[in-house]
Amino acid sequence: MDHEIRDQLARIRSSPAFDAPDRAQKFLCYVVEEALQGRADRIKAYSIAIEVFHRDASFDAQNDPVVRIEAGRVRRALEHYYLLTGQKDPILITIPKGGYVPIFSRVLECPAQADELVAQARPSMVGRLAVPVTCLMLLGVAGWALADHSALGPFSYGGPAAVTDPAPGMPKVIIAPFEDITGTPGSALLTRGLNDEVIGQMARFKEINILAGDAATEPVKASPSGSYLPLYRLEGRIRLDADRLRFSARLIDRDDGVIIWTKTYDAELGRRALLDIETEIAGEIAMTLAQPYGVIFQAKASEVLDNPSEDAKAYACALSYYGYRADLNRQTHAAVQGCLKEVVARYPNYATAWALLSLTYLDELRFRYRLDASTAAPIDLALQTAARAVSLDPGNVRALQAEMLADYFNRDVQNALAIGEKAYALNPNDTEFAGEYGFRLALSGEWERGCRLLSQTITRNPGPVDYFRSGMAVCAYMDRDYQAAERWARAADLPDNPIYHVILAAIYGQRGKMPEARQESGWLERNAPDYLTGIRKEVSTRILRPQDQEHFIEGLIKAGFSIPVERSSETMPPAVALSASNG
Repeated sequence: MDHEIRDQLARIRSSPAFDAPDRAQKFLCYVVEEALQGRADRIKAYSIAIEVFHRDASFDAQNDPVVRIEAGRVRRALEHYYLLTGQKDPILITIPKGGYVPIFSRVLECPAQADELVAQARPSMVGRLAVPVTCLMLLGVAGWALADHSALGPFSYGGPAAVTDPAPGMPKVIIAPFEDITGTPGSALLTRGLNDEVIGQMARFKEINILAGDAATEPVKASPSGSYLPLYRLEGRIRLDADRLRFSARLIDRDDGVIIWTKTYDAELGRRALLDIETEIAGEIAMTLAQPYGVIFQAKASEVLDNPSEDAKAYACALSYYGYRADLNRQTHAAVQGCLKEVVARYPNYATAWALLSLTYLDELRFRYRLDASTAAPIDLALQTAARAVSLDPGNVRALQAEMLADYFNRDVQNALAIGEKAYALNPNDTEFAGEYGFRLALSGEWERGCRLLSQTITRNPGPVDYFRSGMAVCAYMDRDYQAAERWARAADLPDNPIYHVILAAIYGQRGKMPEARQESGWLERNAPDYLTGIRKEVSTRILRPQDQEHFIEGLIKAGFSIPVERSSETMPPAVALSASNG
């Protein structure tokens, strides 16, 4: 039987439907092989951490959640595989929650035996099978770990949202069928294609709800307080004239009929493929309307925030987060985090809120906000809430953004960048994500591509871009263009953010502007003294290549910072250190 299980494992790993990073695949291979070798009793968090993730002997599962985080990824990837591709596979491999020991089952050809065999299996075990099967025979359970949900930390990792769970209120956009005013077969085809493409591109943004079709008679949902969630209608008209396309779009507020946005797009059909034109126009519309800080975000933000109805509180909380994100002010951080905690308590299957909550936990760590107020390590909370968000909605770019950043600051850089690439492919028009991903690429050593994404974000993002301007300051600094670095840094306005002051200090140091450098050092002494005592660690946590770290620290030393001179690849994640040692 062992060879059949190994064949099934190989089948799973070779399938595109098994969407798991390398370390998650190593996890699965390890626990399967240990079970087949009769060592199921050894499959514990400690042994997995040592053998698979190369942690040292001091590993403590309570303080380092790497094993349970990867176990969650493996479970989700297995469920995804069996739902899409493996429904008729002869062997079923599952890893029940509460432990890491795999369960192996065989799908039989004999439905008549199903009731008897399922009755013989442990009820708790049968209930954990992730896919519907009609006839199972247990090959021999490799082992069984009793479910101890307390070991998973304060958050559970459930499956998709149940239909009975409450859903948060969000703005709705009715995308009406576009009007073909040319009336030819070719224009009709183009109209339908562009309509479908706009619906698809808009639906990738999870902060709004998209309604496809002509819902012109849908009533506005008023709340008891008189406030309501925004409801909009997107209309479009297409005209073809020889080889020229003109598409006119407008967004209408359904409450009062006011046109809040309109735009006309022109394209030469003879020079480009229709699909490319459809994709480009739809992408621009989605980017302009649907992303954070876009037209929909801005249209009624103040009205919703000033008097949120009960059904609009979750949306108002998301608006508050993006308001905080604009200037990263520590005074608003606590209020925004508390608001998001209330939202996920009320709407436990709202993936976007879990993702935003994860990002606030991460800010505690990277910006030194309220570190002493957390009941657990901020990085652990960030990892757990990000995993929750992704488990609820694997295609949610904000959830993947949270997972990417949590992994990055947990020093799992290789996996963080893999998640980033996946999310960028899902929605390249989400400039809020593209800029953050570009910054991670740049800081990990891919300066050219990363800084290009940052630059594009500043051009395309309709909202505040001060955070990304500070990233461009680092890009110019690393290119030794200190004048441009100062220009970018001065263009940013993040007076309450300690990293912003560190960047300014390094730039001033390189430019020999000592009064300005002392001013930045004084700000850090008063507001973030931990940065001064651990500045090398702060730099190495963000900038990964040793030569880049030393270049940045050089500016701080010139600015008068007292920093011990040392170089060690131990400050780098293993994957990055290996890359650097190979040239």
